[in-house]
Amino acid sequence: MTNKIPSTYTQSELGFSSYFLSQLSLDELENLSPMRVIEVHRNKLNALGEAGFAELSLDPSTSSGDFAVGDWVLTDETHRVKRLLTPKSSMTRRAAGTNSAIQFIANNVDTLFIVTSCNADFNEARLERYLALSKEAGVDAVILLTKADLSDQVEELQRRAEALMHNLIVVPLNATDEDVSDKLAPWCGSGQTIALVGSSGVGKTTLMNSLTGESSATQGIREDDAKGRHTTTYRSMRPISGGGWVIDTPGMRALRLHDNADGITAVFDEIIQVASQCRYADCQHENEPGCAVQHAIANGELDAERLKRWRKLQREDLHNSESVAESRKREKQFSKTVNNVVRGKQSRKGH
Repeated sequence: MTNKIPSTYTQSELGFSSYFLSQLSLDELENLSPMRVIEVHRNKLNALGEAGFAELSLDPSTSSGDFAVGDWVLTDETHRVKRLLTPKSSMTRRAAGTNSAIQFIANNVDTLFIVTSCNADFNEARLERYLALSKEAGVDAVILLTKADLSDQVEELQRRAEALMHNLIVVPLNATDEDVSDKLAPWCGSGQTIALVGSSGVGKTTLMNSLTGESSATQGIREDDAKGRHTTTYRSMRPISGGGWVIDTPGMRALRLHDNADGITAVFDEIIQVASQCRYADCQHENEPGCAVQHAIANGELDAERLKRWRKLQREDLHNSESVAESRKREKQFSKTVNNVVRGKQSRKGH
């Protein structure tokens, strides 16, 4: 993939801005080069800078897991990474399984394209998760309804999607149409970065092909559940024809949120506003007297199912956030114990 990328991009075209420039010292400005990470591999990073493509090496004290696609790094003349610049946005998730590790999705994204199709894949709860992720990261979100040419429910699905958050933009499209790039052009200008997220089989690879002019292989859809097979197996950043950058992500069967309280609040803002009118500050919005939320549900002003989804996301986020915090505390305690043992051995050798 990387050998298809030309080497004629300016820093501005790559997305470098005053936000990143302000982080550089005078010495770094004179002696180091900013490069943008376009792929993360086990032992190296692939990146682009004004001088073109390069494979970056890492110091022994760092690993590729410390970096995300979309990051800006400072490199020396040997293409060794010297420093990671603070991202302006960072999207992460709790790793799958019982692992409490945090996994990068993408950094320095301007707009998140949440891709879902007009079939059985359409799921409000999943869309709310992605919206909470984007709001927590401070990234604009746009929902793309793919396979619109194959559905007679497009208007209904668009209405349901738009109801998930105030001022949310929802774009129905056919990913194979020639006008896809024109429809998405407002978010794909020079130096802008978008990321595609969504389940496998919703058309992310087809969209990627339309935006980049490439022809990556796509996989079929299982007719029984409208779920697809994974096409993208790793994250990568590619140039969009006519300007901008797109980061594709593997289809995520599960997006486990953590530390997303503000993002969840932003997505379910209408419930939060009504809840502020409850008689009791600690109202659980169940059977308490004077519950404004239950009153609004009874009057048809709030959706009872949406209240359930809000509660579920709150509980999950709290659990995952506490689990991550506890894991980090145990790791710090273990590291402290190891250091004490090492110092003790060194002290005994000194005698």
